Amino acid sequence: MKLIAATTTVAHQADAQRMAKAIVERRLAACAQISAIESFYRWEGAVQNESEWRIDFKTTAEQYPAIEAAIRELHPYELPAITAVAVEAVFEPYARWVAEGAERG
Repeated sequence: MKLIAATTTVAHQADAQRMAKAIVERRLAACAQISAIESFYRWEGAVQNESEWRIDFKTTAEQYPAIEAAIRELHPYELPAITAVAVEAVFEPYARWVAEGAERG
């Protein structure tokens, strides 16, 4: 079992909370963490600066296709940032908890 942290960003806290709850309820991730961030990015030829909310989902690599599809379904952005990074080292009891929480029954 390989753990990953899948991440996306949204403009509003309510959207972050709605998406985090839905994905954890669907058992695509064991947990989701939401944090306020400030983003600078180029969009439609201009540099933008916005407050956003980052959502980090703790899940397994096997769940990535399903979690990406769910984020795309629930996301309000035209082009959502959806990334995932492998967790290289993890406390084994926590890894088992994540795997169990991200198992679809």
